[in-house]
Amino acid sequence: MTSSPSRGATRAGNSKKFSPWLRLLPGISPKRRSYVLAWYGFTLTFVGMRLLTWLIHIDVGGFGDVSAGGVHLHHYVWGILLLMAVGATALSESSPRARAWLGLAYGIGMALVIDEAALLISLEDVYWDSEGGLSIAVAITVIAVVGTVLAVTRGRRASRADEEADRERAEDAARSRSGDA
Repeated sequence: MTSSPSRGATRAGNSKKFSPWLRLLPGISPKRRSYVLAWYGFTLTFVGMRLLTWLIHIDVGGFGDVSAGGVHLHHYVWGILLLMAVGATALSESSPRARAWLGLAYGIGMALVIDEAALLISLEDVYWDSEGGLSIAVAITVIAVVGTVLAVTRGRRASRADEEADRERAEDAARSRSGDA
């Protein structure tokens, strides 16, 4: 059974797996790609969580809080756990492909935490109160500032030294996974 290159098979004459991010974000260096994906993940997760919590707030059928033992688990808990996993993984993984996935997961984790920044600051559930607007302000500021930085620095490409270092790290990682090291 054969698979297409878009499903992770190797390209002819190339031992590296094809990354879906190359198709989604062509011409963006691997290092920059992780920042772009973190920004995408943050933005989409923040909007998605606000929509989901609003649906829960207005009692739309099928949506409800997540609880354990009668205690509501706020989504910042999942964000902190995700950020811990990203950090631990990043300590050992440096391939461009892993960095792209870690960037996306990092953005998602940050959004889950920042969406409840007001709760973390006041230590009260102020999500739907006027104080809860702080979380929205912080998130919109992050989206705007990071988006602006990414747009302003868009034309900058990775240096050849950076690209060569990324290529060498990917080859080393592939060798260590296959046991050739």
